[in-house]
Amino acid sequence: MARKVIDEPSEDLVATAKRDRAERRNPFARIVLFVRQVITELRKVVAPTRRELFGFTAVVLVFVLVMMALVYGLDFGFGWLVSWVFGNGSSAGVTQ
Repeated sequence: MARKVIDEPSEDLVATAKRDRAERRNPFARIVLFVRQVITELRKVVAPTRRELFGFTAVVLVFVLVMMALVYGLDFGFGWLVSWVFGNGSSAGVTQ
């Protein structure tokens, strides 16, 4: 089971960000600060276990299949309705 971590910014990160914001650094230093903060946040990411990954994949595949069936059903139904209302496209009313 994956670890449960509360997503709160670390206090030293917040203090550093406030101090850097107060100093109004140059653009290059702000980019470096941003990259440091991104790396700090990426360390908090918890990868799913193999079992969770298979479970998530199964849920997505089932959802996609259900949505495909729904769209197919609506397409078939509307196609049949249009064919019923306007005819089947043959020249039924035209005499030769």
